[in-house]
Amino acid sequence: MALLVRTWNLYHGRTKPNSGRTYLERAVRLISEDEPDLVGLQEVPVWALARLEGWSGMTAVGATARPALGGPFARRVTALAPDLFRSALTGQANALLVRRVHRVASARKTRLNPGYPRERRVCQIVSVEADGRRLRVANLHATAHDERQARKEIARVGKLVAGDDPTVVCGDFNVPATGIAGFSEPLGRIDQILVRGIRLKRPPKPWAEERRRVDGRLLSDHAPVEAVLEWP
Repeated sequence: MALLVRTWNLYHGRTKPNSGRTYLERAVRLISEDEPDLVGLQEVPVWALARLEGWSGMTAVGATARPALGGPFARRVTALAPDLFRSALTGQANALLVRRVHRVASARKTRLNPGYPRERRVCQIVSVEADGRRLRVANLHATAHDERQARKEIARVGKLVAGDDPTVVCGDFNVPATGIAGFSEPLGRIDQILVRGIRLKRPPKPWAEERRRVDGRLLSDHAPVEAVLEWP
């Protein structure tokens, strides 16, 4: 059985270079339109968690990191200047999208940086049943602009998923070329898909820029990364 897995920091739907507009729905539809099995998302506005299933056609499991400060008003204000407000008002979350032929057996989240004075960072761990087999998926977004702290958080994720169970760890590590002992080798970038106990049929690879170009700009300042996994 082969599984198409992706990870993408959505950048709150913003573009590179910044355009003053957001394309969040378009980005979610793009990453899910060819029916991948698993998609780890980071930098999702909290309000959008309720929209992900409708946009993607997949089961969505969300994990809030920074709660929103307001409702629809905060969203409208942010839309006026998304490059200025970013997540300050609308909050920030991770989300795992799961193809509906599979079943979400359990889900939990863990804060990776308790006591850290900056923004909260979380890892969600979701157990997914696919074709009668169970796969553990961890989706994280590590601290930015503090490499030492980010490495601590990645190491903590390694402890959270310790064992021999088939496991995928994906997300924005915010430190390039950093992996977890016992898992596949990391890419030389900050966005990763690492696996243990399941074979990489097609190793992780970032999308070409043309796959995410809209109106002359790139969706997000991160490229999606995808891999194909296969149970023996």
